Amino acid sequence: MKPRLSRRSALVGGGAALAAGLAACAPPNSGEVNAAPTIPAADGKVHLTYWAWLKDLQKVCDVFNASQDRIHVDATWIPGGNSGGYAKILSAIAAGGGPDIAQVELRQIPEFALAGAIVNLSRYGFDEQAPKFDPGALTQAQVGDTLWGVPQDTGPVATFYNREVLEGELGLAAPTTWEEFRETAGAVSEAGKSLISLDPSDGSHPIAWAMQSGAVWFRPEGDGWIVDMTGEASMRVAEFWDGIFADKLVGTGYGSFTTPWYAAAADGKVLASISGSWSDALAKTVPDGSGKWAVAPMPTWPDGYASGGHGGSSAAVASNSKHPAEAIEFLTWMCTDPAGIDAMIENSGIGWSPAKDYIGEVRKQPDDFFSGQNYNEEVIVPMAEGQNLDWTWAPLMQRVQAIVGDGMTTAVTGEVPLADLFADAQIEIVEIMRTIGLNAEEAR
Repeated sequence: MKPRLSRRSALVGGGAALAAGLAACAPPNSGEVNAAPTIPAADGKVHLTYWAWLKDLQKVCDVFNASQDRIHVDATWIPGGNSGGYAKILSAIAAGGGPDIAQVELRQIPEFALAGAIVNLSRYGFDEQAPKFDPGALTQAQVGDTLWGVPQDTGPVATFYNREVLEGELGLAAPTTWEEFRETAGAVSEAGKSLISLDPSDGSHPIAWAMQSGAVWFRPEGDGWIVDMTGEASMRVAEFWDGIFADKLVGTGYGSFTTPWYAAAADGKVLASISGSWSDALAKTVPDGSGKWAVAPMPTWPDGYASGGHGGSSAAVASNSKHPAEAIEFLTWMCTDPAGIDAMIENSGIGWSPAKDYIGEVRKQPDDFFSGQNYNEEVIVPMAEGQNLDWTWAPLMQRVQAIVGDGMTTAVTGEVPLADLFADAQIEIVEIMRTIGLNAEEAR
């Protein structure tokens, strides 16, 4: 009989197999840092290093450095996580070095925890800072009852659309429910246009749809994980989109904010993108779009959530850091203090603010591109506040997204329905989780 793993073992064990999947490098010494005694705060001055792919992050750090003289933070740019950044971080930690702080996507946190590459922040009292954070951001940095990262930004989903064409030319409104979405997409299609266009290989879309519907694909329970991709909330999403694809009501040749999408958007042939809040900056580069576009909520289910999540990162304390307490102090400032949030927006162009009560000064203003709409306060705030707080990222999310994305390419053609994809993916993911030493079961 296969030995069962405790929850703690599930999060800090299996590091070799996991890290091999993350990057072609040796894994850190999994589990040691989170079993050792905590490191007390230093008596004197402290120097912290921060590796991230956020642009101009040093300018953010400099604001903090100038505000006090006890902690000094230096930022180093690295490539995006899947473009070499994660391999660099894990290799450095495995060699006994690396930064004090590393940027880790929210969905990747469980993998880094499994690899023993990051510090359990709950052991350092980070839970006490929870009231300062948006719950929808904080729960994505959490596995079970443990916080593993400081949310840096998130991506609540909204609808970015060509108001001039949809409302003015076609006389249609931005859909508020998924049933209205189907009707509107059909009317737009009859006019020779597409309401949206999807990249069928991008698995992040079905994940966001399921999250909003109320699904909880992964649930830490007892000594392992329950995988549930075939519950009612997931199946209604699958059946809905199978119908959309069968009737060819949306484009499936390219994704949002690609070269062909921009060309079609500029020509009024594709009218919207349902995507993370960070899409506002990308939508603003649609040629001749200023004053013609607007933002609306994500369409909803009668008993679902206001929005799903699409993207977002955390700042995690790396396992070789000698100063976790000081790192948490700096990161709490950066991610909740108005000066830190404003600096990240201005210099690094972060997604949605992780702070509970502050979205950023510049985001309180009406926007000329989006028809003079104060869209952040009117739309994105409710989307951020209406997240599925039961959703948990699981180990192997990179594999999960790839499996779902591969399946989507067959779903859009009708070859394999999305409903079957979810069922097949559930079986495959449970098997993969077991191969790295996790106790995983399908929901009953």
